[in-house]
Amino acid sequence: MAFGIKRRDIENWKRKIDRGEIAFLTHYWLDDRFPGCKTVTKAGCSDLDKLAEWGAKYGLQREWIHIRKDGYPHFDLLGERQAAILQAEGIHEPLLNKN
Repeated sequence: MAFGIKRRDIENWKRKIDRGEIAFLTHYWLDDRFPGCKTVTKAGCSDLDKLAEWGAKYGLQREWIHIRKDGYPHFDLLGERQAAILQAEGIHEPLLNKN
């Protein structure tokens, strides 16, 4: 279940994806399959090759890209991997400090 996210943030994320940028969106998220994870970051891009190449730098496999009908392919980043990738990308996400 996703929560604590603003429509404006979603729209900005989608615009960046539409422009072929690697875009990040972090929000609160609870799922019993991932105990201890309270946030998720969606790292998306409309260019699947670019997204796969970006993900490979962090050990993410192309098969893990969520390709949905809405046209916003993305990786879901969770836990320690989420924090490490955001730090490497120079993104200081305040939600991560509340996990």
